[in-house]
Amino acid sequence: MKRLLQFLVFAPTAIVLIALSVANRGPVTIILDPFNQEDPALQFAVPLYWVLFAGLVVGALIGGFAVWMKQGRFRKEAREQKFAAALARNEVKKTQERVDMLTKTPSLPSPRS
Repeated sequence: MKRLLQFLVFAPTAIVLIALSVANRGPVTIILDPFNQEDPALQFAVPLYWVLFAGLVVGALIGGFAVWMKQGRFRKEAREQKFAAALARNEVKKTQERVDMLTKTPSLPSPRS
């Protein structure tokens, strides 16, 4: 089911992205000098679809980082619960060993008649 859902989402997305890159092959000039636009110190020309894909990737990274930060408390709680469970398992094991030692009392010899 998960594989089908991925196909239903990624296949149309891939088709749209391919169509977008074919339709937007023309170069655009990126200027990274906000103070001098007539003679910028740093500029370069790239196809428009590179700019669009870069924006998509940067947005996905920022969104993923935001989700990762938001879920930090849940990861911390899971680590703490895992540690507490390990302590409880060790305590149960020690208690079981003590019970086993107490129940395995040596048998007394039978009285002679």
